[in-house]
Amino acid sequence: MLNNLDEHYMSERDIKVLLVDDEMDFANTLAQRLKMRNLKVGTAYDGEEALTRLKEDEPDVVVLDLNMPGMHGMEVLAETRKAYPDIQVIILTGHGTDKEEEEAKKIGSCDFLNKPADIDYLEQRIRKAFRKKLEITAIAVAFDEEKKFDALTKDKKTIIKQTL
Repeated sequence: MLNNLDEHYMSERDIKVLLVDDEMDFANTLAQRLKMRNLKVGTAYDGEEALTRLKEDEPDVVVLDLNMPGMHGMEVLAETRKAYPDIQVIILTGHGTDKEEEEAKKIGSCDFLNKPADIDYLEQRIRKAFRKKLEITAIAVAFDEEKKFDALTKDKKTIIKQTL
C-alpha cells in the first residue's frame, strides 16, 4: 500500500515535527537534540503560535505541552485534530494527570509522555507516530483508488477515526 505515497514520505528522515512548549530553553534544546537525529523540527512557544505554524508548514507530528499560558494544550490538541486530522499529536508534559491523559486520548492524541522524557524514547515515539500517519494516508489512498469515496478530503476524518 505504501508504494502510492510520495517519495518525500517514504524516508523517516523527512519527518517534520512541531515542538510546542512555553519553556523556550527547553523547547530549543529539545529541538536541537531532535535535529541531530535527522528530524526536521520547528518550534512554537504558545498555543496560538502553534496553530499559526500548522497552517504555514503542516508537520507530520506535533509534540505538545499542556500547561502553557494563554491557550491550554488540550485546546491546541482539539483544534489540531479538527483542522488537521492526519497530524499525529504527542503530549509531552511535566504536570500531566491520569485524567488529562484520558481526555487527551479521547480527543485524539497518539501518545502521552511525562517530562523529562528520554530523548531516545521520544524519538522512537515520534517515528512510531509518523508510521501511523503513513498507514492512515495509505488507507486513504487505497479507498480513493477503489473509488469508495467521492471526495477523499471530505471523508478523511471518517477514515482516520476508523483506523484509531
